Amino acid sequence: MRFLATALALVCACSAPATLAELTTAERRADNGDTEGALTAYREAQVKCGRLRPPRRAKAACADALLGEAEVLDKAGRTKASIEAYLAIPARVPDDTATSAIAVLRAGEMQLRAGDIVPAWTSLWRVITDWPDEGPAGDALRTLLRDGRVRDARALADQMANMLTALAETGVADNLVWSLADLTERELANPAAARSLYDRIPTDYPKSGLRDDSRWHGARISRAIGDPQGAVTRLRGLLRTREVAIGAGSYFSIWLDDAQLELGRVLRDDLRDLPAAIKAFERLPKDYPASILRDDALFELAMTQHAAGNQERACAAFDKLKKDSPDSKYARRGKDLGCE
Repeated sequence: MRFLATALALVCACSAPATLAELTTAERRADNGDTEGALTAYREAQVKCGRLRPPRRAKAACADALLGEAEVLDKAGRTKASIEAYLAIPARVPDDTATSAIAVLRAGEMQLRAGDIVPAWTSLWRVITDWPDEGPAGDALRTLLRDGRVRDARALADQMANMLTALAETGVADNLVWSLADLTERELANPAAARSLYDRIPTDYPKSGLRDDSRWHGARISRAIGDPQGAVTRLRGLLRTREVAIGAGSYFSIWLDDAQLELGRVLRDDLRDLPAAIKAFERLPKDYPASILRDDALFELAMTQHAAGNQERACAAFDKLKKDSPDSKYARRGKDLGCE
């Protein structure tokens, strides 16, 4: 009998409702356009949510109840009340950094749309400084970058630079460096300084999701400012991540085939190193057989072999291009290579 009672208890525990009934009621009322009814249900849920067990369930329910109230106010066009509700959330859930960051981010975005620039920027920077390890910090930074680059790029760049020291060891740091690099290259027209910032990301934040993009942009800027060897160094650094990915079973960067093609072009066109360029172009179809750049690489290979005086190899590369990609935009350019 005790075994049966234990089994029944486990079944009951597993079949407990996933959320508070008040939350379900609030969502249904909101969907039906019953704003006041939804607000009442969300507020009732806020009273009960803390009693739930285990604590993680209480935390999730309280977050839903608080954010839900603010969302309903927003959808009802009660902007001021919604912003106030969002901004009140961190004090109500001091241990829930994720929900606090989401709430203040939403408040900042609403303030920005309403034209309340100073409060909006205060809220958005608060997300970054108070909860730098939460995902919304990156979203807040992107919003600031989008707004600030057309408002006062220099002031925004100075603010970002000032923040870097204090936030250097946090989750948002790589995003700060990236945003500052973007702003420095475009609005401040200082590509060399932007390249230095991009170079910091693979070095200082090697696990950053922006690491490979930074190498690509560093190479792009290097070529643009007349430093082809710098471009080669960065492109090869990017391409080396393929070997790491193979060994570790990790992902391949979306830039790898682009980098392989660009490496060949820089070696050929800027450094006049035809043998090295040939090797670079030959690797793309081998290493990235599914790449949409295979025909580009084969045509560049044929062009480079032709320039090096290797006519037979040039035409062999062109024949392979036509065979593998008969619809390629290069398929009718045999005359350019002396292959027709």
